[in-house]
Amino acid sequence: MERMNRKQFLGSLAALTAAPGAAFAASLSDDAKYTANEITQAGADFFGVTTEAMAKAVQHIFADLGQPDGYIKGDEGSGAFVVGLRYGSGWLVRKNYEPKRVYWRGPSIGFDVGGDASKCFTLCYNLREERRLFQRFPGVEGSFYFVAGLGVNYQRSGGVTLAPIRNGVGVRAGVNAHYQVYSEKRDWFPL
Repeated sequence: MERMNRKQFLGSLAALTAAPGAAFAASLSDDAKYTANEITQAGADFFGVTTEAMAKAVQHIFADLGQPDGYIKGDEGSGAFVVGLRYGSGWLVRKNYEPKRVYWRGPSIGFDVGGDASKCFTLCYNLREERRLFQRFPGVEGSFYFVAGLGVNYQRSGGVTLAPIRNGVGVRAGVNAHYQVYSEKRDWFPL
């Protein structure tokens, strides 16, 4: 039997003590994410739709992006005649944190006419810290609906991805390019 020298012993000891720490860090990050069932239930309760309808939208997003580490639930209103505006407010919900009030606003331009009022349930990916939400997110939007009138689009900026799911009333048709600015305080200036 071969004896272990001092360097090998210290290297093995370091590897053993580092492994539980790495496993703990990985499990901690998984615990901070939401499962498809948690998001489906929260979204169905918020929108007042069946869990089956919400599950279809969530299944599509989870297939693309995986598990979110937070979500925003709120209300918004928008209107457009070629140039448009959108304003909203809601609550950022993350595991192990108190809900935080957030606001969003932004302009749009495109072949877009009409107005609508919506409930908005936005899944947040790679957020890690709430301050990463407070930036400008560009996007392109069109009329794309799931079961029960749920619509979704993706917005990406600075490594963070948002997936707003909307359900609302109004008459609006078209396609537009836009951006949304998220902030901690309400601001009526759209840019």
